[in-house]
Amino acid sequence: MAITEKVHFAAPGAFHADLKRRVEEWLEEEGRSPKANGAMRLKTAAVLAWAAASWGLLVFAPVGAWLAALLAVSLGLALAGIGFNVMHDANHGSYSDDPRLNGALAFTSDLMGASSWLWRQKHNVMHHTYANVAGMDPDVEAGTFLRLEPTQPRRPWHRFQHLYAWPLYGVFMVKWWFVDEIQDLVTGRIHGHRFQRPRGWDLALLVLGKVLFLAWAVVIPVVVHPTWAILPFWLLAVGTLGITLASVFQLAHCVVDAEFVAATNGAIPTDWAAHQVSATVDFARRSRLLAWYLGGLNFQVEHHLFPKICHVHYPALARIVEATCRDHGIRYRAQPTLRRALAGNIRWLRVMGGYEAPSAAHA
Repeated sequence: MAITEKVHFAAPGAFHADLKRRVEEWLEEEGRSPKANGAMRLKTAAVLAWAAASWGLLVFAPVGAWLAALLAVSLGLALAGIGFNVMHDANHGSYSDDPRLNGALAFTSDLMGASSWLWRQKHNVMHHTYANVAGMDPDVEAGTFLRLEPTQPRRPWHRFQHLYAWPLYGVFMVKWWFVDEIQDLVTGRIHGHRFQRPRGWDLALLVLGKVLFLAWAVVIPVVVHPTWAILPFWLLAVGTLGITLASVFQLAHCVVDAEFVAATNGAIPTDWAAHQVSATVDFARRSRLLAWYLGGLNFQVEHHLFPKICHVHYPALARIVEATCRDHGIRYRAQPTLRRALAGNIRWLRVMGGYEAPSAAHA
């Protein structure tokens, strides 16, 4: 992928080398593969079955309005679960050593309407390299209505963004499907950064994914039910999916504990690994339920440092990462609960909107 601007980190330090050595030693001592295990494969089957059952009952079963609403919410949560667990790992190549299996499972993103090819350009390349770097990380570029990092211009309406952000999250996926991806493909740019457009097989899979998504998400429901009857439940499912995805991805980076940096003359003073730790925050590490459902995204520090390792290993890696940070004098950031993480995100929205005074680190 070609990026119009180059940003360079400092040379790798002792921290990253020591951390990689400790993780490799742990995997060897435990006799574990860094890829998916039996529990991960079982979870994959479970979330896929959850989504299929929710959709099938919602579209074909003779259910009343209240049960249909619950099924719509269930479908939105199940689709988010596929995104967190299956799509995310597969697109990073952390699900399997077999690239064909990773590619097949990554296609679940296309089936949900979002091109896996574009995801890898935007998320794997840009976000994971330049997390919270001003002008380089597309995940903190949310357009005119949200100000998520300190160098972005502040508009009068941003003062209320901590209130209206949640309805915006609800239409997040609609914008992604029908605006962002089309704009990216037409312009050949993602938030101003050039990328090589898909060709050949990649383009064919992208188009096939769009067709299949529209078939199950729009065409089949419209054929089975009147449009006016399905629209509220479609919006409820899409809103649930958008709010769940957007809010979870916000909790690791757009919070008061995460650091944002701007490159000076194209350079960042810390090395890449230390920067990932400073720009990322874990949360609710003791919650087995959240770790299961969120696909380890509450262990974002570990994910950013080891994106090629399957998320089922992150709880164990967190202990190694935290200890290594402590030994090298690097601050490791983690919120104890989901509630605290949400509060941190709301406060960050208030700070960026000018509603609340920033701390010295974010002034």
